[in-house]
Amino acid sequence: MSSIPKQTHCGVIPCLRYRDAPAAIDWLCSTLGFEVQFVVPNEDGSIAHAQLTFGNSMVMLGSVFDTEYGRLLKQPMETGGFVTQSAYLVVNSADHVYGRVLEAGGQIVLDIKDEDYGGRGFTCRDPEGHIWSIGTYDPYA
Repeated sequence: MSSIPKQTHCGVIPCLRYRDAPAAIDWLCSTLGFEVQFVVPNEDGSIAHAQLTFGNSMVMLGSVFDTEYGRLLKQPMETGGFVTQSAYLVVNSADHVYGRVLEAGGQIVLDIKDEDYGGRGFTCRDPEGHIWSIGTYDPYA
């Protein structure tokens, strides 16, 4: 094993930016099943930093800011809806989460189906256009 990774609970943590981070946190938790671990709000209601857990995984997110780091990122609405990265969530029931996404008004971009390599899944956009793939395929199983 490489000596570079730190032996920790979760060694790869996606980081996202949202124009309305408080609303994104609500949607990710109520729709996809994330749980708030830590949130640092700013006085203006924006989010300086947030950590959302999903099982033994995590995403970190914050509001869009005009900073040196922030200028490295584009939001999907600034790129014609294109993204260069996405996350895959391993779930117990893709059909259950699919229903929650539909109820929450999420946009399904790849409909639910059984995958040739195993598992069942679909792909959706969150309210700000970030792409999430959700499925039962577990590459560790």
